[in-house]
Amino acid sequence: MAKTKPFDEHVSKYEDWFEKNEFVFESELLAMRGQLPKSNNGIEIGVGSGRFAIPLGIKVGVDPSRKMGEIARKGGIEVIDCVAENLPFDDSQFDFALMVTTICFVDDIEAAFEEAYRVLKPGGLLIIGFVDRKSPVGILYQQHKKESVFYRIATFYTVNEVVFNLKKAGFKSFNFTQTIFHNLAEIKDIEQVREGCGEGSFVVIRATK
Repeated sequence: MAKTKPFDEHVSKYEDWFEKNEFVFESELLAMRGQLPKSNNGIEIGVGSGRFAIPLGIKVGVDPSRKMGEIARKGGIEVIDCVAENLPFDDSQFDFALMVTTICFVDDIEAAFEEAYRVLKPGGLLIIGFVDRKSPVGILYQQHKKESVFYRIATFYTVNEVVFNLKKAGFKSFNFTQTIFHNLAEIKDIEQVREGCGEGSFVVIRATK
């Protein structure tokens, strides 16, 4: 069952986070942008309100939250109401697919990756941005899960767990970048993006079909 309830009921709280954590968002956006291919034929899986899709120029997104989809549509995104585990697209349709802080909310990460693999063209890219469970921010989020209307329903993953599931789905040739090297409250400017993983709390993995 899709975890849509908190996103439908707390839209303003979701949007407020991005306003209050402007430089965190800009840092994550910079990291995601650095992994995107030069193609207009992409999709965001778990597009939410379009916070990432709009500045990244992604025109199509899917999301099971009706309220979030309404906001994204106002931003010019074509939003399809569906879950990551069952995408209404043909095989080998897209050059790339984006998933940003989405994997922690899917019901079945293995099925979600298999669907992403299916809709990508041969050589297509899946770009995943997520908070590493073992990172300082990941540990903090887990400690305070019950206090968050969003993260209380989330399942956090380590980098190794994500890569394991990507490999099971058939992906290969992984590239890693990272950002968010301080506690969120301490971030007063855009954080740098570095190669690799294991230091930054926000990790981007680019995997090839």
